[in-house]
Amino acid sequence: MKNRLFDCLADQPGELPLEDMLAAKENGTWRKYSKKEVQQTVTALGAGLLHLGIDGGDMTEEARSKVAVVAKNRPEWIMLDLAVQQTGAVLTPVYPTINASELEFIFNDAQVKLVFVDNIDLYHKVLSIKANVPSLQEIYSFEEIEGVKSWKEVVAAATPAAIEKLRQIAAGIKGEDLATIIYTSGTTGKPKGVMLSHRNICSNVEASFPCLPDFKDMRALSFLPLNHIFERMITYFYLFKHTSVYYAESLETIGDNLKEVKPTIFTTVPRLLEKVYDKIMLKGSELTGVKKKLFFWAHGLAARYEINKNQGVLYDLQLALANKLIFSKWREALGGNIRCIVSGGAACQVRLIRIFTAAKIPVLEGYGLTETSPVISVNKFGIEDRMFGTVGPLFDNVQVKIAEDGEILCKGPNVMLGYYKKPELTNECLTEGWYHTGDIGMMVDGRFLKITDRKKELFKTSGGKYVAPLPIENKLKESRFIEQLMVVGSERKFVSALIVPSFANLKDWCRQRGLPYATHEEVISNPKVKEHFEAIVEKYNTNFSHVEQIKRFELLPAEWSIDTGELTPKMSLKRKVVLEKYKDVIERIYSY
Repeated sequence: MKNRLFDCLADQPGELPLEDMLAAKENGTWRKYSKKEVQQTVTALGAGLLHLGIDGGDMTEEARSKVAVVAKNRPEWIMLDLAVQQTGAVLTPVYPTINASELEFIFNDAQVKLVFVDNIDLYHKVLSIKANVPSLQEIYSFEEIEGVKSWKEVVAAATPAAIEKLRQIAAGIKGEDLATIIYTSGTTGKPKGVMLSHRNICSNVEASFPCLPDFKDMRALSFLPLNHIFERMITYFYLFKHTSVYYAESLETIGDNLKEVKPTIFTTVPRLLEKVYDKIMLKGSELTGVKKKLFFWAHGLAARYEINKNQGVLYDLQLALANKLIFSKWREALGGNIRCIVSGGAACQVRLIRIFTAAKIPVLEGYGLTETSPVISVNKFGIEDRMFGTVGPLFDNVQVKIAEDGEILCKGPNVMLGYYKKPELTNECLTEGWYHTGDIGMMVDGRFLKITDRKKELFKTSGGKYVAPLPIENKLKESRFIEQLMVVGSERKFVSALIVPSFANLKDWCRQRGLPYATHEEVISNPKVKEHFEAIVEKYNTNFSHVEQIKRFELLPAEWSIDTGELTPKMSLKRKVVLEKYKDVIERIYSY
């Protein structure tokens, strides 16, 4: 295993030429970049960056040039990453959805010199803050925009002397050298720059190898933002594994892109998996007669599925039939070639993992943080290394211990170098090499890690009882009528909830009962709808102690999103934002 990320470009003995190392849609057709073309482009781009004064300086963290990328997933993104690494400079990726004030903060904190953007909207976003960022010299675009410098100008600036200089610099880069600074979006406070070395990320790539077999003709579809270390690390896993990477056009086109690309693997966050499942269930509820009965019979079988447990010959025969008649259509909708899905970024509902796995679409849930490059543990492809309700066994090169208060501590080559320009903050969360994750968990059967909650999300009621909101939220989201939910109750006399209904399923429910449905606002105020949700909440309350049970709730008319500010770019809930935004609704709950 190589110790630097850009070593993925090196030709391996006996390796067949890869004609589609990277691919993306251009003008409606898939544009494929062969490994040879990627190698040549990366070299020219790196040399062009050196020509523009982008380099590693004396290789200290502060002296190294910082290059930002604010763009959606595309081949040029990864080629820029590989080029910047070889110059000794540092790539600082930023989510395209970021607001201008946070963008300005990051650019000034990192002292970004060059920015590469995706389109005219992002160009204008960067341009709007350029005057407030003294270090920023130039903005380049991956797409052709009139009056804006193209990234191809940097490629064209390469000279033979600069190419030779690039090779010399690249040869001297070591595994412990800084590879990237990733500013965590966070659910609270200002972004902080996580410094990750080549070795940090490469150790995670290497530890991923035994988790997945060598599928024949491996091909991946990528749509989670490359700005997030989860997708970036898995991309390097693909590249080291000689796997083609196809970039989805957008979140809206994933369904079409899956059918076109027919991938063997993709990564996702639970929120997107929930949406896929909800779409499947909605189609199932629209069926009639025998077809509908068959669909829900198959679904019922899948909901009872257990891994590593013999459920009898009759169950196995029934499940095989369900797979042939019903679940084969689910697999076709995912391209017909999917071997597994890797889920991370947040807790995934066990019910979803169980059902998809029964349908021969194994969902391998893992766990980690930006600060751990990111994976600490993951459920592996081999079923003996999987357990529902856990985030799997630890990576081979990672250690974990559970602190007295239940917090998960992690140690290993994947643990970050520290927070950029924040030594005090680094020392707070890193003690003797152990990183304090802020998550509460436990080991099951001595080898499977189970996450029970976020330490900072635990709250205490006014009666002095501690409540962990995450298990309650995940359980209630099993209802097909609940799209999103947040448990409330800190320093209050009882637990309550804000609920965003699944309006597509609710509309269908109303239609079947002849109830009016004009607007979301109107339907959530309908007494029959409120009674329906009361019954749902009561049903799930039986899973929890009296203190944890939801006593009251309010239905909300609009889904939470990144654009409206309640979700981070990786779709984690910003609890403080929700509490502030809906403080009047919460006060109404407790004023009865």
